[in-house]
Amino acid sequence: MSVDNKQHIGYGTYILVWLALLAFTSITVTIAGVSLGRYTLFIALSIAAIKSALVINIFMHIRFDEPIFKTFLAISGATLLIIFLLTFFDYIYR
Repeated sequence: MSVDNKQHIGYGTYILVWLALLAFTSITVTIAGVSLGRYTLFIALSIAAIKSALVINIFMHIRFDEPIFKTFLAISGATLLIIFLLTFFDYIYR
């Protein structure tokens, strides 16, 4: 892919994503102070996943990169998920 064919993101999109990240951060801080029982961790991890997807797609430009970068990102995400699952299973069955 040549440099001329790459998509460019406008400054307005960057500002909107930045505001969304600030909003999600304030929601995360608010959720931390509220007792939601077993759902607190699920909600916090969901918000973190949304924030990381925004950063990866917009600020790191993975959305417009070559497929090999997306493949490596998927492999590293799957490895992280496996590590989290093994850790949670160890914690649950102690």
